[in-house]
Amino acid sequence: MAHVTAAGDGVYRVEVDGRIETVYVAGSAEDRWVFWNGRAFHLDARAQSASAGGRTHRAHGARRQLTAPMPATVIDVHVKPGDTIHKGQTVMLLEAMKMELPIRAMEDAVVAAVHCRKGDLVPGDAILVELE
Repeated sequence: MAHVTAAGDGVYRVEVDGRIETVYVAGSAEDRWVFWNGRAFHLDARAQSASAGGRTHRAHGARRQLTAPMPATVIDVHVKPGDTIHKGQTVMLLEAMKMELPIRAMEDAVVAAVHCRKGDLVPGDAILVELE
């Protein structure tokens, strides 16, 4: 069983099996971002309720996008247009709320475009990378 304690605004201390972890939470109840152990998780209740009735299909060759989970500074960009990337690969590193946020590929793809560079300040939901 987990024990959760609020440690500050958007910061939680989670204890599970004697291990203590810090979890950061940002966003609204409908569009929540959770940051834990160097990973970012997006919980979009609006999208989940909109797609609950069926599957969403992507047309062959359609571009996909990697977006900023929250306002952040680009620390490093690991890809360029034309690069082949693999599921789980870190394509970019952001910094927000004194945390490093790796942006990882959700699937194998080819980088079509990179819309930011090291040092840029990006708003939440900004398109960072387009994939083919």
